[in-house]
Amino acid sequence: MSTGPALPDGPGGSGERTVDVLVVGGGPAGLAAAARLAAAGAGRVEVLERERAAGGVPRHCAHGGFGGSTGPVFARRAVRAAVRAGAALRTGVGATGWAGPLTLEVTAPTGPERITARAVVLATGARERPRSARLVPGARPAGVLSTGELQQSVELFGLRGERIGRRAVVVGSDPVARHAARTLRGAGVTVVATVADRPHGPRLGGGPVLRGATVAELVGRGRLSGVVVRGADGRTGLLRCDTVVFTGDWLPDHELARSGGVPLDPGTRGPSVDPGLRTSVPGVFAAGNLLRGVEPAVVAAAEGRVVADAVLDHLAGAPWPGPGLPLRAEGALRRLCPGRLPAGPSAGPVPTLLLRPVERLLAPVLTVRQGDRLLYERRIPALLEPHRSLRHPAYWAADADPAGGAVAVRLSDGAGRSLPGRT
Repeated sequence: MSTGPALPDGPGGSGERTVDVLVVGGGPAGLAAAARLAAAGAGRVEVLERERAAGGVPRHCAHGGFGGSTGPVFARRAVRAAVRAGAALRTGVGATGWAGPLTLEVTAPTGPERITARAVVLATGARERPRSARLVPGARPAGVLSTGELQQSVELFGLRGERIGRRAVVVGSDPVARHAARTLRGAGVTVVATVADRPHGPRLGGGPVLRGATVAELVGRGRLSGVVVRGADGRTGLLRCDTVVFTGDWLPDHELARSGGVPLDPGTRGPSVDPGLRTSVPGVFAAGNLLRGVEPAVVAAAEGRVVADAVLDHLAGAPWPGPGLPLRAEGALRRLCPGRLPAGPSAGPVPTLLLRPVERLLAPVLTVRQGDRLLYERRIPALLEPHRSLRHPAYWAADADPAGGAVAVRLSDGAGRSLPGRT
């Protein structure tokens, strides 16, 4: 299915075409980028979305928190904005590889294609780590789901009650676990408990929450019959259930970027980008949750608009910047984005970093060093949570030595205190 203007063949024949900007991924970031680019007159802007409908994860998130609306409403508005701006939106079409630095091999219902662009925006998003990668032992019974599988089954395909399960256990410590539990209850499934590996975190609500616990084993053959739970004290017990939903633990969907030789950030495992969301490959950009795993859809959409401005500069002939300063997350800092910054007096506007901690921290100390040089140190007067990122300006970038090597960004609890969890 295609939405938007017709796409005539390029000079290479029916299987080869050229466009000005090729956006891979029709989620919040890709659609926002396409809308701004098309509205700005960037030429032929084409969006490839491998699902049958565009909109990304918000399509099957019926809860609020999407810029004042529900997920499906947010997705429909994003699609409408891109199409009205003049972007060509193609669904059921996937990019499978690269035939050159800016040429992608594409699989469409009409057959294979090669599309060459002046600029490529990778916006392939993130996915939850599957059960197999979480190393949870046991057989492979039916009834083991991720949040995305659950929400698609309920919101897109209308499954209810026993077609999902009778009794479910939700696994996760982030707000997405709460949304999974609400989806289950709305579908008529009893939520036995939520197993949260962190000893503290957001309110998960709506039933027993086993904090500091982990799922040690899945029990059952054919259909799940229970999960073995190990508590914080090391003791184990069996929760009888026929469904378990593993939530959170997001991974960038980076296979296409890797196959194209786009360097990844060692901390986030998404493409390494500068504040303009440029990768190290000239003409290739990356935006949204592909960069580091999950952030709210409104954040991904904002990055889509940021990358669109950088693409416009590139199309206008702006030189591709150098490698810049690599940033390294240390201490209690789980990840930071972007992973590269311009440095020195000509660094430009003060960039903003997204910082996410490994653990709950009250008024932590943020320290930035380049080798033996202390560039910045400040106590952040806030409570930082591992399920929420902090936006912090990189005031120190202009003082960094462009030839001085990597910059270490560290979060630490200067008081050395652990915080009690909220109930």
